Amino acid sequence: MELTNEFSVRVPVEEAWRVLTDLERIAPCMPGAQLQEVEGDEYRGVVKIKVGPITAQYKGVASFQERDEAARRAVIKAEGRDTRGQGNASALVTATLEAEGDDSTKVTVLTDLTVTGKVAQFGRGVMADVSAKLMDQFVKQLEADVLSGGKPADATDAAAEAEADAHGAETKAADAVASGPRKIDSKPAEPVDLFEHVGSPVAKRVGPIVGVLVVVLWLLRRRKKKKK
Repeated sequence: MELTNEFSVRVPVEEAWRVLTDLERIAPCMPGAQLQEVEGDEYRGVVKIKVGPITAQYKGVASFQERDEAARRAVIKAEGRDTRGQGNASALVTATLEAEGDDSTKVTVLTDLTVTGKVAQFGRGVMADVSAKLMDQFVKQLEADVLSGGKPADATDAAAEAEADAHGAETKAADAVASGPRKIDSKPAEPVDLFEHVGSPVAKRVGPIVGVLVVVLWLLRRRKKKKK
């Protein structure tokens, strides 16, 4: 399924590009996501979601397929698998940045998403609604934690920062080759509760399915205890 989201951030397009293509920096702003390690151009971590009382954790990897600074266009491929083998997800995310005046940037995100397992039961309409709400949370967290560090840098400062970022990226890549994955010290993510985002009509439709699953799991556990 294809999902399209748009949002604006109150920073110049040059600064928005530097921030939004720094996955390590923005990962803590993504609901349910935790970055755990980086190796070369690969970013590895987990995404946690809840469907009622059932929690699923996807462990996966993301990497840039394209990063065109001149066109302000970045393409990221992400793949994850449920740690209990009950489904998987893959996404090709294309983000395009466009200046809106001197101090604002419009970001358009096109996601080609494939999901199997429990989450797939929601369908495209619900997933689009959830995606929009999660994107709104991401932007609020981004502006509060990352983009609120003061006034925009002038051209000289921006050039110096870009050079430092490039040097830092080269150093990280060299370190990765020399020592393997670099562990990221980050706190565990709180699962995203899909019921909280899809609203009561869908919750009523999906709720009985989840209820049946809970009863089955309870019966299986009880049966195992009796056998013991």
